[in-house]
Amino acid sequence: MDQSSFASSKSIVGFIDFTLDSSVDYQLAFSPYPVRHHRPCRVQRKNAAMLDSDDTDSVSSSSTSRSDQMVGTSGEDVQTDKESVLDQCLDDLFEKRGSTREKALVAIIEAFNSNLPHEFVEKKFATMLHQCLNSIKKGSAKEVALASHAIGLLALTVGSGKKAQEILEEAISPISEALKSRSDSSKIASLLDCLAVITFVGGNESEETDKCMQVMWQVVHPKLGPNVVATKPSPPVITAMVSAWSFLLTTMNGWALDPKSWQGSISYFSTLLEKDDRSIRIVAGEALALIFEIGNLEKFSAQDVTHIQGLKAKILNQVRNLSVEAGGKGSAKKDLNNQRNTFRDILEFLEDGYSPETSVKIGGESLTTTTWCQLVQLNFLKRFLRGGFIKHMQENEFLHEVFDFTPKKNLLSNGDRVSGTEKRMYKSPNSALNKARTQYLNKQRMLSQDKNAGHYALGFDD
Repeated sequence: MDQSSFASSKSIVGFIDFTLDSSVDYQLAFSPYPVRHHRPCRVQRKNAAMLDSDDTDSVSSSSTSRSDQMVGTSGEDVQTDKESVLDQCLDDLFEKRGSTREKALVAIIEAFNSNLPHEFVEKKFATMLHQCLNSIKKGSAKEVALASHAIGLLALTVGSGKKAQEILEEAISPISEALKSRSDSSKIASLLDCLAVITFVGGNESEETDKCMQVMWQVVHPKLGPNVVATKPSPPVITAMVSAWSFLLTTMNGWALDPKSWQGSISYFSTLLEKDDRSIRIVAGEALALIFEIGNLEKFSAQDVTHIQGLKAKILNQVRNLSVEAGGKGSAKKDLNNQRNTFRDILEFLEDGYSPETSVKIGGESLTTTTWCQLVQLNFLKRFLRGGFIKHMQENEFLHEVFDFTPKKNLLSNGDRVSGTEKRMYKSPNSALNKARTQYLNKQRMLSQDKNAGHYALGFDD
C-alpha cells in the first residue's frame, strides 16, 4: 500500500494590575506603542563565558550520514512515515484510556523535538490543539503536563501569525482554570511554561499579554475571597512562575513602567533572594538584573529614584553575599557553583553595568547573548525545548528572528539528512515514537490481511 496516501495533514502595552498580597500592590503601566520581543536590547559586553549545551551530541550527530534503519529510500519516504506516525498519535488522543493518550503525547513531543513537521501542522493544527486542550481539561496531572508541553511546541513550530494567535485565544481560558489547582507542582510548572511560550509567540495585543502575566502572578499571589485560606506555593511553583513571568518581561518597554510597579516587583524579588531554595534565589536574581537592565530610572521623580536606589543598595548586599556563599550541608557542588557564577555576573552588572556574554554552539555557528534580556530568553527556551533545542535553533525561523541568529547552511538538503536524535528514535525499540510507528504499521498490516482474505474468499466461491 502506498504510504503517501496516509500522509495527512508578539509587546506589552496597556495596563497590568497585579495584587501580590496585602502588603504589596503590583501595578504595571505601559506605553501605548507596541514593542516586539524579536529584537532584544543591547548593552555593553564583557567577560565571554561559554554556555554549555546539554545537546552537544545532537550538534555533532546532525552531520552524520543517513541511517540504514530509516524506512524508505528517500527523504520524502521518511517524511511520509513520520506524518503517518503523528496521524496515529493524533488518533490515540481520542481514546478513552488515559495511559493511551499519555503515550501518544510523549510520542508527539519526541516528534516535534526531532523534526519540525510543518506539513502535518498545516493539515492537523486545529485537531491537535483541541485534543491537547481536552487533555488539559480532563486528564491526569501527568497528561496535563504532557499536553501543555505539546501545545508549547506547536506554537514554536507554527511561529508568529494567525495560528499562534489562535493557540493563545483558545488555550488561555483552560490553562487559567487548570492553574487554579495546586495539587501537583510539575503540572502547574508545565502550565506556566506553556502559557509563557504561547504568549511569547502569539501575544500581539497588549490585553492578551497583560492578562497572561496576571494569571501567572496570581498562581503565587491569588486573589482570595472571604473565608478562603491561601495555600503556600511550593518552591518549584515559585521558580516556574518567576521564570515564566521574567520570560515575558523581556518583551517590556521599560520607559513606560510606572514607578510604583517597579518598587513593588523589586521588593518582592528581593524577599525571594532570602529563600532557602537555591533555584528560587537564582531566578529571582536574574529577574532583578533584567528589571534594572530595562528600567529607565531617569524618567522617574527624584523621590522615586531615591527609593529605588535604596532597594538596589539592599539587593547589592544580598547579591554580594550570594556570590561568595559557602556550601552548606548536603549542598550539591554544581548547584553551588552555578549560584556563585550567576550572582557574580549580577554583581558586576549592578556595580559596573556590564552584562554577561554567553555563547552556545549551534552546528558550526555560535549563538551569542550580550544582555540579560537575551540570556533570560535563551535559558528559558533551552530548558523548555530540552533535547529539541539544537534542532529548533537550526531550523526554526521564528527563533532565528528572536535571537537574530543565522545557522550555517547544511551541505546536504534537509530531505537527505537524518539527525542522531532521529536515528535513536527509530532504532530504539523503547522509543515512544517507535512504538507508535509500530502500532500504526500493525494496523495497516491487519487492514491489508483483511482485504486479501476477502479477495481470496471471493475467488474460491467463484
